[in-house]
Amino acid sequence: FGTHALLIVTLTLIPATAAAQSENDATREDVYPPLWDRAPESLMDFLVKDNKIVINPWNYQERLGVYKNMLNYSAKYFTAFGSQNFGNILWGLPLQHGWQFRTGRLADPSSVTPCGYEDGDVLCISVRSWWSCMNYYLAVIPFLGAVEAGLFGQLQYKIEILPPEERRADFCYSVADCWSRNPKLMDEWKAYFEVNNFTLFFHIFPATSPSFKMDDALGLMWRAHVSSIAYALPKFQDSLKYLSDPEANFGEDWANAVDFIAATHFSTDLQTTNEFQAFLPQRMLTEGDVLPSISDFSPQQNRILLSLGVLHKANQLTGGLLLKLWQKAMSTEAGRKLGRKLIEDLVSS
Repeated sequence: FGTHALLIVTLTLIPATAAAQSENDATREDVYPPLWDRAPESLMDFLVKDNKIVINPWNYQERLGVYKNMLNYSAKYFTAFGSQNFGNILWGLPLQHGWQFRTGRLADPSSVTPCGYEDGDVLCISVRSWWSCMNYYLAVIPFLGAVEAGLFGQLQYKIEILPPEERRADFCYSVADCWSRNPKLMDEWKAYFEVNNFTLFFHIFPATSPSFKMDDALGLMWRAHVSSIAYALPKFQDSLKYLSDPEANFGEDWANAVDFIAATHFSTDLQTTNEFQAFLPQRMLTEGDVLPSISDFSPQQNRILLSLGVLHKANQLTGGLLLKLWQKAMSTEAGRKLGRKLIEDLVSS
């Protein structure tokens, strides 16, 4: 395939008629993840016990608070990219987590426990949820990488992450623990959050080359993001058994699509993320759902979900060659700019 052919194939990831939001829309409350205003604002808003800040990532509000703290403490580096921290490229993480919560993807899919359900503990995040386990590696690991990078300054207390009731060996719970188990992931997230890097990206020559510096930041963020998914995918493969076949397929299709999106260094600020999440399904898929004819999904949602599956299958059939060719096409700033421009044009058409 040439670059042009790769671009055409990959554009199937993106909805042709997603409703673009204006800058004014970014002040609406519903652009934030559910319960955003109730999430812990600072690290001292979490439980402090025995000289430790104790965080329960199996509670939606507390995991959301982990994201909120990363956004709050990194806000000063994004002042040139919009008001109210809307230009912060970390927004993609809590917004995706909020979509998972809103659509029931963090609840116990086996229905053995009331975790995550309205008639049980609605804020509970189930360790049986494939989505919640995958997301752990895009929440706790980035957060502890940020701690190690000095984003929060010199902390008075150590951080302790509470374990789930099951599968304790599949997660890590402190900076030292995560360094010993996942040094590559911690290295990559730390590299993104290094305060010196933020200063380099956004404070040196900001007027002359802001796009280039933002591209550097996006490159480090997406590198760590993709690594987190690649590490977690095989670890939680067995959790897919709790999901319907259509939902399990969608989860794997979405994880595959992220690799293609990441290669363009696509911006994950608040407005852009909200626009691109418009095509994601508003509920979990069930056994009766057959693409592209799911009656309560829009034609665009049906088409995009089908396209995600086609892209995943094509990448599998080529032994990953399709992704490698796409990544090569996106290996220069000019290539990435072209990829992003084509995607943005398609969405706004």
